[in-house]
Amino acid sequence: MNSTVFLPNYTVGADAYKQIPLVCSSAGKTIVVIGGETAIAKAKEKLLAVLKSSPLKITDFIWYGGNATHKNITTLLSKDAVKAADMIFAVGGGRAVDTAKATADKLGKPVFTFPTIASNCAAVTSLCILYNEDGSFGEFYFGKHPALHAFIDTEIIAAAPLVYFRAGIGDALSKQYEAGFNSRGDTTDHKNALGLQISRNCSSQLLKYGQQALSDASHNAHTDAFEQTVLTIIINTGLVSILVNNCYNSSMAHAVYISRTQLPGCEKHMHGEIVSYGVLFLLTLDAQLQERNKVYNFNKQVGLPLCLADITVSQPMLTKFIAGIAADKYITYAPYQITEAKIKRAIDELEQYHRNQS
Repeated sequence: MNSTVFLPNYTVGADAYKQIPLVCSSAGKTIVVIGGETAIAKAKEKLLAVLKSSPLKITDFIWYGGNATHKNITTLLSKDAVKAADMIFAVGGGRAVDTAKATADKLGKPVFTFPTIASNCAAVTSLCILYNEDGSFGEFYFGKHPALHAFIDTEIIAAAPLVYFRAGIGDALSKQYEAGFNSRGDTTDHKNALGLQISRNCSSQLLKYGQQALSDASHNAHTDAFEQTVLTIIINTGLVSILVNNCYNSSMAHAVYISRTQLPGCEKHMHGEIVSYGVLFLLTLDAQLQERNKVYNFNKQVGLPLCLADITVSQPMLTKFIAGIAADKYITYAPYQITEAKIKRAIDELEQYHRNQS
């Protein structure tokens, strides 16, 4: 039995797009760009300028549809420009990139990613998170391999609204704690062990650099703290996602997110914001209180959620919220049994801790 692992490649910097002709030419000549409307507007001028004197040609810029759904992927698959292009450029945030990645995977076309915000690791993973038409979580779609290369333009990312960067920090905070929790006590093979080793510095890097990075980004400053944080969000967590089994990659913090998508008003919050609350919940559930308090203080400093009210979960919604967490498909991989009673106790303890800090 063999094991094949495809790892991501990337270019980072304010002039990252200059490497497109060198990196992408072996994939063909024609390109269709799929992404969000704002993202395409931000990247279009740079893309066209870089490709002007190269043999590569963009044949179309196409909006991805507004959400990562099977319906939007099917629409893209029907477009002549998409079917005819040699390669796909996925431009934007997580949902736009995931839609383009899944489209490319279904067509067997090479895909290159151009994250315009640092809100998650979608640019370098083979995983695509798909949603139902009502906006609730749908499924994990696994492509055959990640994008061939990610072009991380720090100038574009620094100019994006801070809410995306803050949410990216919140999402990436979960990787170290979730992977460590679900893998506790397991004997792992080389691939998983490598991914788990990388995961062990994700949260520590964010806690070290995150607050300064947000401050620097607010002044459009491309500092070391900013770049370290961007790379932790996109690359470090992406490598973990690729290397570890999904039962380690998704745990209680993401169970909180998935459950929250089943309740009204979820659209008010970004994925990473809800996950960051889930980190506090996980650390409380697991009695890692010193670490919980450290993350709580960090969240407070940078404006990430601290309590149920911050993710707009009211008392009438709580029973369904708890049941949704308990129904998570990966909950059986936790190092001990997780019951609704334990979930409620952890939520109550976190609420009490929050009240004590006020």
